[in-house]
Amino acid sequence: LGRVGEDEAGWHEKHLRAAGVRPLLVPDAEAPTATVIALVDATAERTFLTDSGAVLRISPADWSPSLLDGVGHLHLSGYLLFADTSRELALLALESARACGVPVSVDPASAGFITELGVDRVLAAVDGAAVLIPNGDEARLLTGLSDPADAAAKLSRHVPLTVVTLGAEGALVAESGRVTARVAPFPADAVDSTGAGDAFTGAFLAARLAGADAATAAAQGCRAGAEAVTVVGGRP
Repeated sequence: LGRVGEDEAGWHEKHLRAAGVRPLLVPDAEAPTATVIALVDATAERTFLTDSGAVLRISPADWSPSLLDGVGHLHLSGYLLFADTSRELALLALESARACGVPVSVDPASAGFITELGVDRVLAAVDGAAVLIPNGDEARLLTGLSDPADAAAKLSRHVPLTVVTLGAEGALVAESGRVTARVAPFPADAVDSTGAGDAFTGAFLAARLAGADAATAAAQGCRAGAEAVTVVGGRP
């Protein structure tokens, strides 16, 4: 579910369908689709310059509980938390999912935005989620702990299953207050890390829905992330 510039909705729908995604796009007549410039350094790490455009204008009016009909899991991008109207939508969607027994995961999305909004407000917003998938920087920021394993364990006392992605170092799985798995990375010739976290999340959630335990699912996520860093850009 996303909000895009009215003049570009057809283009995005076409390309999402080609990638196997069923798009639920809300056209916006007043704002363009978000633009993100990815700056990639010699180690394949990226920095984003973002003009959110229509994205953060998504609102509760764009939501209906019927969107959850037949859905096994709801994933929320943490970017939704960083503007008033989109945050209202995220909280409404989370509430709707909990009411009908659909588990929810959240990717905190951005250490910079977490700093701007405030750690306490972010943690309050994800209350009720079943899965949290931060990267190492986000986990450290959300807990104030320097060791990502300690951070993962602490976060899993707030969100029962917390999976911390560590890039080339793999991932950590923490459940109900303790680290239960350290997942090794898959080797890759990295050229661009854009999209690697989302690739991890998609593969992790798909594996969980297929019945995998958290450690096995995290390994599938690491495999997908390793594939993602070998190509330039954030789309398949």
